[in-house]
Amino acid sequence: MSALNLIPVFMVGLLGSVHCVGMCGGIVSAFSAAPVAARPFPVAVMTQRAATDGMARVLAYNTGRIASYMTAGALAGGLAGGARTLAGLTAVQAGGYWLANLMLVILGLYLMDAWRGLAKLEALGQGLWQRARPLMRFIVPIDRPLKMLALGALWGWLPCGMVYSVLMTAMFTGTKAEGAIVMLAFGLGTLPMLLAMGMAGERLRAALQTRAVRVGAGLIVLAFGLLGLVRAATGGQGSWLDALCITGGVH
Repeated sequence: MSALNLIPVFMVGLLGSVHCVGMCGGIVSAFSAAPVAARPFPVAVMTQRAATDGMARVLAYNTGRIASYMTAGALAGGLAGGARTLAGLTAVQAGGYWLANLMLVILGLYLMDAWRGLAKLEALGQGLWQRARPLMRFIVPIDRPLKMLALGALWGWLPCGMVYSVLMTAMFTGTKAEGAIVMLAFGLGTLPMLLAMGMAGERLRAALQTRAVRVGAGLIVLAFGLLGLVRAATGGQGSWLDALCITGGVH
């Protein structure tokens, strides 16, 4: 997968992070900037070196979160690559390209609240999260960046339809390395919004959760998916659409 192919993955993370604000924004802002009494878990009292300390916590949390995304991407890419090798079918990867772009269409509709199909996928992932959640007891109180790193690593496995949709792209790269790179690009796309959320708090969160913002972001993600499907249907290999579409791996 070329660097150019990663542009839409990064953009999906950037635009889809209006959804991350709802799921992750509250917790990261709570641990980095909120008064102690407002935090959802027992956190040790911090002195007012707030800006530097808060940024360290936000960066640690997001590093852990993106590391979990990359791990999931490597697992998904490795599994799909092994299955393709055993089957000897490159058509599996071609079919995956169609499916990955279809998932972007579904994600766009989900961000717009036009269709909530991905919410059912999130519900299926609750079982995994319920198993991981008890590990929280080992990291509270969240009193230093290292524990925020561990919190982010756990939070990266939270059931999320947006992450699942991008994992479909990672899966059909067919290799562990490319699967991890796809999820790194996605995670970096979500980073600006969550860094801002961690430092700016609830006022920004409320603004980003407005319907106009969600619909606008959803429409652009939807357009990425539709362009990808058009490219697949017309065989526009090597065209200008490559810059805007998720394309197959280099294999």
